[in-house]
Amino acid sequence: MVEAFNSTNDLEEREYSDAELKELTKLYEGTMGSINEGEIIKGRVVHIGDSSVIVDIGFKSEGAIPISEFPNIKDIKVGEELEVFLEAVENKDGQLILSRKRADFMRVWEKVVRSHDTGEVLKGRCVRRTKGGIVVDLLGIDAFLPGSQIDVRPVRDFDAFIGKEMEFRVVKVNHPSENVVVSHKILVEEELAGQRKSILDSLEKGQILEGHVKALTDFGVFVDLGGVDGLVHITDLSWGRVSHPSEVVKLDQTVNIVVLDFDQEKKRISLGMKQLLPHPWENIEVKYPVGTKVQGKVVSLTDYGAFVEIEKGIEGLIHISEMSWTQHIKHPSQVVSMGQVVSAVILSLDKDGKKISLGMKQLEPDPWLSLLQKYPLGSKHTGVVRNLTNFGVFVELEEGVDGLVHISDLSWTKKIRHPGEVVKKGDKIEVVILSIDVDQRRISLGHKQIQENPWDVFANSYKIGTPVDGKIVRIIEKGVIVELPMGVDGFVPLSQLSQTPVKNVTDSFRVDDTLPLQVIEFDKDNKKIVLSVLEYLRGKEQAVVDNYVANHKLSPMTLKDMMSGAFAPSDSGINEASPV
Repeated sequence: MVEAFNSTNDLEEREYSDAELKELTKLYEGTMGSINEGEIIKGRVVHIGDSSVIVDIGFKSEGAIPISEFPNIKDIKVGEELEVFLEAVENKDGQLILSRKRADFMRVWEKVVRSHDTGEVLKGRCVRRTKGGIVVDLLGIDAFLPGSQIDVRPVRDFDAFIGKEMEFRVVKVNHPSENVVVSHKILVEEELAGQRKSILDSLEKGQILEGHVKALTDFGVFVDLGGVDGLVHITDLSWGRVSHPSEVVKLDQTVNIVVLDFDQEKKRISLGMKQLLPHPWENIEVKYPVGTKVQGKVVSLTDYGAFVEIEKGIEGLIHISEMSWTQHIKHPSQVVSMGQVVSAVILSLDKDGKKISLGMKQLEPDPWLSLLQKYPLGSKHTGVVRNLTNFGVFVELEEGVDGLVHISDLSWTKKIRHPGEVVKKGDKIEVVILSIDVDQRRISLGHKQIQENPWDVFANSYKIGTPVDGKIVRIIEKGVIVELPMGVDGFVPLSQLSQTPVKNVTDSFRVDDTLPLQVIEFDKDNKKIVLSVLEYLRGKEQAVVDNYVANHKLSPMTLKDMMSGAFAPSDSGINEASPV
């Protein structure tokens, strides 16, 4: 009895035998082995509190899940079985960490990954914009929809898609970061693939189609024909000039186009828009007969004129000679500017060559028709020197009306080499109207004609044999030019300066030297007076001859030889010498 009692007390104190403890430990460890972190497991709701839901997963302890992870908490009941995600067997406090939200995510994630592998189409809703695209709510998780994957057409307004439900295909899954990229464009392309083939198979030159403007470039417009793109070159947008396609069409605009050409293999389609409109040159001779007054915009300037667009596809040229009746226009920019709207008159029309000649000056009366009344022949006027040339002086009589004074009409008495010897640009000068050529638009003026012709007087003053002093004003190869009294120039040939040939005339004679002379020829018609030193010295005393020789460093000349006529001027010597 005592042994039995003692044995009973011992069992009560030990409660379990060693074998039983080992068995219990084995069962406990087996239970632990069936629960792994990072997995979805089933649990039972044992309590619903104000801040958390207590779930029993058959572990040594229960787990608490924040009530915020149950958007439908009213539908959750104690004793209900649900799936949870085991994040950790125990945290630092030894507590079990569970998540309902993570379990829902993992179920969706598995479906998303499976759809990526199978190509299954999923529905989602565009929720907000982000850099480069849109965030999509895909079965409860955030996915990224790049802007380039929204549609086959470029999308310029992402906001238009926010809140819109669409179909997507998962194109990329990043497991470590749990990122998903989706595409709607790929579904559209698949839908259009059949249409594209149908369009390409049915294309014909001259076929008229409807499309949407997809892109604008400097060289043309890309038009979406329903999955197939075609190009409208900038020259085929309009019959008129087009600097940029945006002047004619806008992005996403619906347009009608005609097929000009296509390459089946390269899938290149050439389209046109202007070809759907009548050619502007049809019946142009009826619409714009010669003499018609028109208005247009200056679209181009060249050195020789301005091109004016009368209407789209119809341009005319205003030559610089047709811009003003009176002005000497060197460049059209003096009269018109780019983009300016101008009026003009149709002068000529070449339908075959598609050329129109326009005139601006024809809008006003031709002032040259009344110039003869305003400037009668022989009338005297004062003008302004506007330009000097080698052959004369252009004088402005009034704004736009110029006349030419030829160099030979500048002076009665002077041998002028260049007009600059007499006048300068901007000088006022008196002139006489000599002639007016209306057809050639030329006015001939004279300056010397302001005074009477003095050569009638010179005929008496400079008779052959008349002695006279002359001052050298110019030395030329054939002799010297001298200024005589009364302001007239005369010519002294080299042969009449010395008894022996003068090798270098500038060694013996200089400008402003005064020479004793005698007239040996007078030509009123040709305005020429020829003089001679030798003829003057003939019959003079030897001392006069020696003084002349000494002053000009010449070879000695004897009075005897001069008196015998040995040095008389020959006809050939005088005729060869000319001051001109």
